[in-house]
Amino acid sequence: MAENEKNLRLIKKIFEDKNERIPDRIRLGNGFVDDFIFEDHEATDIPINALRVIFNIVSIISSEQFRPEDRPKQLSLFDEEFETENNIFASMKIRNNKISPSGSSKQVIDAYEFLAKFKMSWYKSVNSKGKEIKTFGGLISTPSYDHRGYTSFLISSYWLKKLMVIPEYNYVLYNLVYNIRNNKHIIFAIWLSKLPEKGTIVKLASLNRKFGVNYKTANDVCFKFLKPARLSLDQHNNLSFHYRYKGDSIFIIPYQTNMIRDIDLSLNNREQLEMTRRLRYFRKRYDLQEQEMVQFSYQYRNIPQTRELIEKAFSEFIRSTRLKEFKSTAYKGKAFLNEIQENLVVVYRNTKMGTLLPNGYPVII
Repeated sequence: MAENEKNLRLIKKIFEDKNERIPDRIRLGNGFVDDFIFEDHEATDIPINALRVIFNIVSIISSEQFRPEDRPKQLSLFDEEFETENNIFASMKIRNNKISPSGSSKQVIDAYEFLAKFKMSWYKSVNSKGKEIKTFGGLISTPSYDHRGYTSFLISSYWLKKLMVIPEYNYVLYNLVYNIRNNKHIIFAIWLSKLPEKGTIVKLASLNRKFGVNYKTANDVCFKFLKPARLSLDQHNNLSFHYRYKGDSIFIIPYQTNMIRDIDLSLNNREQLEMTRRLRYFRKRYDLQEQEMVQFSYQYRNIPQTRELIEKAFSEFIRSTRLKEFKSTAYKGKAFLNEIQENLVVVYRNTKMGTLLPNGYPVII
C-alpha cells in the first residue's frame, strides 16, 4: 500500500465532549468487547487511563448508539456515510482532566499513545452493498495534545461501527474507571457483565490466560486475584460475584450488589411507573387500539433517545393543534400516530444525528 494512500484520511463527522451531565452507565457492545478487549478470549492489559479514554469515547457517542433491529434505516445510512470509501474517520476530543484527574500530562500522553499503537493495522469490513472497505490505524489515530485542556484524535470507521452499532451490549458503570484503581478489576467487571445469571466455570489455566495472570493453584487465584476484585466490585459496582473452586475448576456466579441494586431498582421502578402512566394516557386520550400500541409502546419504553423525541414531537403536535384552534383529540388512533410520526421526523432532523443521517428517524407505526 502506497505511503500517501495510508496517510489519506477522510473525516466525515466531528464529536464533541460538551462536558454535560456525567452518565451513570455506558453501553459497551459485545462485538467491541470481544474484538478489542478480549481478542481470542484473552484480555488485553489496557492501562487505567486508556480505559478512561475508551469509557469517555462511549459516553460521548452514547446518544447515537443503536441496535440494528430497532433502527434498520440507521444502519444502512451509517454504511452510506462511513463505509463507502477507504480510510474514513470521525474526529473527537476529550478533556484531559477526564483522563488524568490529577492533571498529569504524562498520564494523558501515555494513554493516547497506547491506544494509537495498540492493534494498529489495516482493517477490512464489507458494507451493505458488498464492497470491501479498508481502514488503517488503531482505535484512535493522530492524537494531538492541546495545552488548553483537550486532546483531539481520529477514530476509525471500523471501530466506530463496533462502538455505535450494538446488536448486543451490556451496561457498565461509567465511574468504574475513576473509583477502581486496578485496571484488571475493571476488565474483569466488563467480562462479568457478559456472564449469564447462573454463572460459569473456568479452568485455572484458562483464567490465567484470559486475565494475564500466572497463579499456580486455584486457591491462589481465588484469594490473590478474585477476592480483591470482588471487594472492589462490592464497593463500586452494581454487579459483583461469588466464587469457589474445586480442583482446578473455578466457579464464578454474578450477583447484584445490595447498595447499588436498591438505588437502581428504586429509580427503575419510578421510571417504569412513569412510562406506564404516560402510555396509558396516550392510549386512553387518543383511542389507540392494542395493535396500534405495539411499535409505539416498544419504542417509547426501550429507547430513551426515541422517548425524548416522541415527547418533543407530542409537544409540537399540541402546539400546532392549538394554533389551528381545535382539540388534539380530533385525531384518534392511527391518525394520531401519523401526526406524531410526522412531527417526530421534523424533530429528529433538527438533531445532530438527523443532520448526519436525515432518514434515520425512528418509526413508531
